Amino acid sequence: MSAQFNEQFSTYTHQFAAAAARANRLALESAETIFGVQLKTFEKNVDATTAFFGELAEVRDLDSYKTLWPKGVQVAKDNTERLVAAGQEVFGLALKTGEAFGQLAKTQFEAATDNVQATVAKATKAAKAAK
Repeated sequence: MSAQFNEQFSTYTHQFAAAAARANRLALESAETIFGVQLKTFEKNVDATTAFFGELAEVRDLDSYKTLWPKGVQVAKDNTERLVAAGQEVFGLALKTGEAFGQLAKTQFEAATDNVQATVAKATKAAKAAK
């Protein structure tokens, strides 16, 4: 009896460790992708803002400031649009990761249910044979 318990415990522990490793890999891949999206967006925004400030630093008269004002507004608008798009992409990636975690959990529950049902069926069959 003890050997059977130890064997089942060892099997369940191995399954849990494998599932935890898959979940960890999934989380790391998701974090890496999300970080990449945010980093690209930050880089594009910094480049656009730096270019605008470079032009702004070269301005020497009031009329030039007036012509740069719409460009500055456009840079701010573009930066905001990139941030919103990146946020939406990150949200979508987070949803996909959540779905993958849910599928992983579902698979583990189904495997555990199948093991329990097989054990119950075996025990029932053994009990009937003993009568």
